[in-house]
Amino acid sequence: MEFKSSCRYARISPRKARYVMDLVRGKSVNDALRILRLTHKRSTYMIDKVIRAAIAAANENLDVDVDLLYLSQALVDVGPTRKWQQSETSWYVSANIETYKSHYGCII
Repeated sequence: MEFKSSCRYARISPRKARYVMDLVRGKSVNDALRILRLTHKRSTYMIDKVIRAAIAAANENLDVDVDLLYLSQALVDVGPTRKWQQSETSWYVSANIETYKSHYGCII
């Protein structure tokens, strides 16, 4: 039985979040939470929440033992990008700025 959880429009670039998601993909749920607790990256907090939400969904089902669960899929996708320009003067554009968002998802 599969239990899904997702987080959308997280304000972090998908490239930075994929580094952390690659650490926990395919691991058991307890090992993944332990790895995330010791990893000092900004996206670990959001990935931890997604995994805990999937565990809570699994706890609703009385037939499932939570200690035997593992992450079968862990995804980080690209969200919408906000683009704007910063100008030094009224006629000169000095920098094009982009902020990235990402969507997380996991299936236990």
